Amino acid sequence: MATVAVAPRVPLVISNNNCRFSNSRSVRQCHKCSWVAHPQSSSLSFHYSTSFSASSVFVQRRVRKGFRSVGVITKAMADSGPSTVLVTGAGGRTGKIVYKKLREADQYVARGLVRTEESKESIGGADDIFIGDIRDANSILPAIQGIDALVILTSAVPKMKPGFDPTKGGRPEFYFEDGSYPEQVDWIGQKNQIDAAKAAGVKQIVLVGSMGGTDINNPLNSLGNGNILVWKRKAEQYLADSGVPYTIIRAGGLQDKEGGIRELLIGKDDELLKTETRTIARADVAEVCIQALQFEEAKFKAFDLASKPEGTGTPTKDFKALFSQITTRF
Repeated sequence: MATVAVAPRVPLVISNNNCRFSNSRSVRQCHKCSWVAHPQSSSLSFHYSTSFSASSVFVQRRVRKGFRSVGVITKAMADSGPSTVLVTGAGGRTGKIVYKKLREADQYVARGLVRTEESKESIGGADDIFIGDIRDANSILPAIQGIDALVILTSAVPKMKPGFDPTKGGRPEFYFEDGSYPEQVDWIGQKNQIDAAKAAGVKQIVLVGSMGGTDINNPLNSLGNGNILVWKRKAEQYLADSGVPYTIIRAGGLQDKEGGIRELLIGKDDELLKTETRTIARADVAEVCIQALQFEEAKFKAFDLASKPEGTGTPTKDFKALFSQITTRF
């Protein structure tokens, strides 16, 4: 017997807080505060169709130009109850969106993991938000125990050295705080999360990374001498080799814009970085994370993700079809 679900309410996320150093042709932000750069750039510049089957129902509600919500509830899910999903990096700009979407979706029980009490309070301070340090494996175990899926949105964050004056030209310099280098956060921290999730018997891990990892000379690697894409790529490979069903999303340059109004693009091996379509709204990345938990077609897949500019192409609504395009496992 089919299970029919009313689409849960998910608010549109609209933000105009674009970084004042973003530039459409050179350097782009990753899912925290890192950057995605055009691989050929020699310098750093600034800047939810309704489908029915005997076992599932996909419900969608349109709101103005965007999507309000997406829901896929399979019979197995209905029989077993809501799935518990942990979002790490839930205090970040993309992590906040994923966490809120999960909280407002009837088919999920959301959890968030943040580093500080301040970060916890910034996203509501609910009891389902845990405080822990991904670099300390034991500290994240309480958040991971009992979950069904994990969405990893943690990343090392480079800081700009003081004294940079954009009016004088030149390029700013970046550094990583002691203990917060990409090796410690993007490699050891993500490895700790993968190991703990595997030991807890999770059914899927969604990992959000960044495009650019095929090029060792990508300018991102030079930020603070952190080789951030190298360590991200190593964690991605570790996940792919873990045996846990995974989805690796290598996002393009992230923008604080409304989601659900653009055609999403799937790529591989950083091919999208060689085009003019290498950016994506954080809200769209968040939606793809949620959708990846709902379709078998998204499992054991790794892909680059960007979007066409608003007003061009057809906004993506069929995520099963989107994931079916992907042929790459890593």
